[in-house]
Amino acid sequence: MNSNNLITIVAFVLYLGSMIGIGIYTYRKTNSTSDYFLGGRSVGPWFTALSAEASDMSGWLLMGLPGVAYFTGLKEAFWTAAGLIIGTYLNWFFVAKRIRKYSIHAKDSITIPEFLANRFHDNSNILKTISSMLIIVFFVVYTASGFLASAKLFTAVFGLNYYIALLLGVVVILGYTLLGGYLAVVTTDFFQGSLMFIALSLTAIIATIKCGGPGEAISKLGSFGQQFLNPFTSAPGTKYGAIDIISALSWGLGYFGMPHILVRFMSIRSNEEVKTSRRIAMVWVTIAMAAALIVGVIGKIFLLPMVYESQSAAEAVFIASMQNIFPTFIAGIFLCAILAASMSTSDSQLLVAASAFSKDVYKAFIRKDASDKETLMVSRITVLVIAIIAIFLAMDPTSSIFDIVSYAWAGFGATFGPVVIASLFWRRSSKNGAIAAMVGGFITVVLWKQLSGGIFDIYELLPGFIIASILMIVFSLLEKNPDKEVFAEFDRFQALED
Repeated sequence: MNSNNLITIVAFVLYLGSMIGIGIYTYRKTNSTSDYFLGGRSVGPWFTALSAEASDMSGWLLMGLPGVAYFTGLKEAFWTAAGLIIGTYLNWFFVAKRIRKYSIHAKDSITIPEFLANRFHDNSNILKTISSMLIIVFFVVYTASGFLASAKLFTAVFGLNYYIALLLGVVVILGYTLLGGYLAVVTTDFFQGSLMFIALSLTAIIATIKCGGPGEAISKLGSFGQQFLNPFTSAPGTKYGAIDIISALSWGLGYFGMPHILVRFMSIRSNEEVKTSRRIAMVWVTIAMAAALIVGVIGKIFLLPMVYESQSAAEAVFIASMQNIFPTFIAGIFLCAILAASMSTSDSQLLVAASAFSKDVYKAFIRKDASDKETLMVSRITVLVIAIIAIFLAMDPTSSIFDIVSYAWAGFGATFGPVVIASLFWRRSSKNGAIAAMVGGFITVVLWKQLSGGIFDIYELLPGFIIASILMIVFSLLEKNPDKEVFAEFDRFQALED
């Protein structure tokens, strides 16, 4: 082992030790399922904002997006980033306050399946079961992307065997998720989100300066073809057309159905603080996205003569850039930003999936009289089981983080997005409409993903979201005798002050 590796290991150990320390500290504050899953609805605006964005972006922001920008230029990466920035704002603006207020009004719901069941008075628990199972399915896929990112990091930095690196990342993520629950997740997300922001921004700025400044860098990048920096051009002589742009922008629709982001809104201390959180989140996401794109395209010239031959390999461009810019120890700390991104998302997803099973399946069907202590134990066991399945999905080191995330993102956006929006804004929406929308969205995403060519090249989230929305409307309107008490409860919610 050389001295550089030893210094980097010290940096990683210090960082990881502090994260696990937070888990141990917050363990003392976790006394109930409300504490474990929502932090007792006591989280401030800064922690809510950075936790929402850090858990949202994951290793996708630091590895997946720069990798796409490096390998194909700005066309897909730029419009995807634009869609996500727009989606972030709309989600904070339209959904945050309403879902916090309605989740409290609907019997103090602390999970998304529980909220939907209470919102639509689903005494049969069919809606709760379907939504819980869909959360578990897509979070297994999503969690695998986080494990994949952490494994690629350890492999690239330390030269570890990929499978050993994979297990190392999993152990760290599981450690503090199992200990502290939501408070551990939010607290570590705050620090991890800050680290991600600083590392991305500094790397983008310094790499650009080292390439001669923006003007010189753009001139040099022109050697790779005009299409490399033009988001409207796919290749020489071809246009990145309207359908392609709409498809990439549709990533923004995914936000309305992301359980791990929606619960951030539910946990904030008060609706008055939502505006502050929204502003913080928008500054973070806009600058971070821009920096990720710059790191990707600048890496094309900054890292020469190194050349990545595939998109999967190019996902290491951020790692290589930092190693070329910063002293070993500082680089080690900043490299922790990638691990931070993976951890901040994986822990959130594991926690939401565990809550979906323990509260909305186990306690609803298997042990209705289960105590809080027993439910917490089941939650922690569920985290372990989901992690094990995700490990198997992350076993292929050539898998693309971007591709895995895009599939899980489409799944959540199409199955939950239309249902969440309708439940918050449409009085006439119904349980049957919600069930039809979730099932229809799920089937559309899965089938669309298997097809290619022509219209089927559109990102599966868009058709899935459209079909789910149509089903939500049609099946809700088909109900001849809608539950009047559901309407009355919606009216009472509408009348509530923030």
